[in-house]
Amino acid sequence: MTKIQKKYLNILIKVGIVALAMWFVFSKVSNQNNLIAFKKLIQNIDHTTMWFIIAVVFLLMFLNWFLEVVKWKFLARKIEELSLWKATKSVFCGLTWAIFTPNRIGEYGGRIMVLKPEHRAKAAVSMGVGLFGQLVLTSVFGALSIAWFVTKFIDTPTSVDFGIWILAIIYALAFVVLYFNVSWIDYLVGKIKFLKKIKPFFAVLEDYSTKELAYVLWLSTCRFAIFTSQYIILMLIILPELPVVSMVLMIFIMFFIQSALPTLDIFDFSVRSFVASNLYAYITTQEIAVMAIVSFVWFVNLIFPAIIGSFFVLNVNYIGDSKS
Repeated sequence: MTKIQKKYLNILIKVGIVALAMWFVFSKVSNQNNLIAFKKLIQNIDHTTMWFIIAVVFLLMFLNWFLEVVKWKFLARKIEELSLWKATKSVFCGLTWAIFTPNRIGEYGGRIMVLKPEHRAKAAVSMGVGLFGQLVLTSVFGALSIAWFVTKFIDTPTSVDFGIWILAIIYALAFVVLYFNVSWIDYLVGKIKFLKKIKPFFAVLEDYSTKELAYVLWLSTCRFAIFTSQYIILMLIILPELPVVSMVLMIFIMFFIQSALPTLDIFDFSVRSFVASNLYAYITTQEIAVMAIVSFVWFVNLIFPAIIGSFFVLNVNYIGDSKS
């Protein structure tokens, strides 16, 4: 393929990705009744207070993704040294790819395209370590919160409650143990015949020490606390009557269920809204308010960053090297 052909193919791919992402965003956000409901809800709250809260939620979003950039830069350094700017571009490109692919799988492709071609496969494995760290937290807090929910809201015998708590604790501990022994995955891949060809890419898992994995988990914990706080802040202002402990634990359950269901980011608001409205029905009758809050946080954390990422997408070469 000639340089001219590569150039025009690159342009075609960039425009295609951005056009697809923007079409998805426009088609869903323009008909998003929950976002309209959110706008109506905040009209009854002091404008200065509400704008301050919205600004805080947006600032927390940027802090959230900055921590993900730091985490990605840290993980990728085993393969390729990234500047803070290049790591930022990589993360936001991934967010744009993620919104129109099942279970955010496109985030891998979008993120690793910024790296050199020979490093991309290993980088995808390293990225998986970071995502697994996030999944550990979702699974641990989610499993324990579900055990609490069953005990508190469902009429079951004490023996069943006890059994559910035991299962939840075992489930949570299993994720923690597997995370700190992530190199086992490399071993297992080597034992499966048809996967042996890709085993060299998984060798990077052997390079992460317990201390490094703990640091990644710490960054993941900070991110988990941030996007949990976004929900809490909005709910405390819009639904101050909600019991705080129940409100927080149900947020954890919502994260858990959402992570377990295959979906598209762009349809994610439907999943989140449905789960949230059914969960919060146990502690409030304000289902519309709950769905509106959930949809607004969905827009701030995923859709808005994906729009930002579309500008980075235009600055990446998809054919040839990663220089741009």
